[in-house]
Amino acid sequence: MNILSKILAKRGIKDVSQLTKEERLDFDNWTAILSKEELTTADIKEFCKSQVDIIEGKWSDLNIENERKAELIPYHTVYSVLLKVIDSPRLAREQLEKQLNELLK
Repeated sequence: MNILSKILAKRGIKDVSQLTKEERLDFDNWTAILSKEELTTADIKEFCKSQVDIIEGKWSDLNIENERKAELIPYHTVYSVLLKVIDSPRLAREQLEKQLNELLK
């Protein structure tokens, strides 16, 4: 029994079809991550993007209380910062290339 199966069993979930849409996305992401030998930066980036999308989806849901939405702010911040950190070398390179091209003109 793998760790995800243990978590489902602990929560009394017998089949993944019982999961909500958001829970199923998390479960599928976790399964994909755990099935790999090594995580790549792209894997982490994709996971962070999916978490940001889930959080923003909950923020737009009018049925969720504002207090619950406010609890998601730190998570959104962390995932967003991780995405910026992952992209920062590429952005720095692009900015430097632009600056150097301006010097050539």
